[in-house]
Amino acid sequence: MLNNIRIKQTTEEIILNMNVQADNTKIVHELEEKLPKLKDFYKNSKVPIRVSGKLFTESERAMIEKVIQSEIDVEVRFDEPSDLLGLHAIKKTFEVETEMSETKYIYNSIRSGNKEEYVGSIVICGDVNSGAEIVAGGNIVVLGTLRGVAHSGANGNTKAIIAANTVDVTQIRISNLVKEITEKEERCPIYGVKDGEIQKLEN
Repeated sequence: MLNNIRIKQTTEEIILNMNVQADNTKIVHELEEKLPKLKDFYKNSKVPIRVSGKLFTESERAMIEKVIQSEIDVEVRFDEPSDLLGLHAIKKTFEVETEMSETKYIYNSIRSGNKEEYVGSIVICGDVNSGAEIVAGGNIVVLGTLRGVAHSGANGNTKAIIAANTVDVTQIRISNLVKEITEKEERCPIYGVKDGEIQKLEN
């Protein structure tokens, strides 16, 4: 059933709202089925197409843009991570395994006041200082000390984890759940969702 893409029209754009759980192969297949029907609309319009609802890597964006523009000569826009990652953006939760995900490596500590976002997983080769924020659609791993806010599974994925060498009195978030860390945790704690809440997992 082709139900991974919902099409919405406004006066300024056409919105293709993607199912956050659908893989890219299914989305491309469904686009190929639905775009010929949408092509008729563009005989009398040039409004851009905005792809929303799901975060894509650069390679996935390029593929989707290519598929759309092969049928329709139109500007294609994508929602940015800041629009789709975070507690405010989660409308429903889901479970997708995160053992294999695209990963962004950051080879320095994150200073207070800075924020890092990524659609996949993030590995910090340093510390995350108090007042800094890390937001990832996948997992978060900090090789140093986590003192700032970390939010994994920030598109709703409850299978994501947060791990660090040390976690020192901060707030962590996984999917739509929040946990306050009130005591310093050492020896590489790993946090995940279990029984509907964020818990320290056995490692």
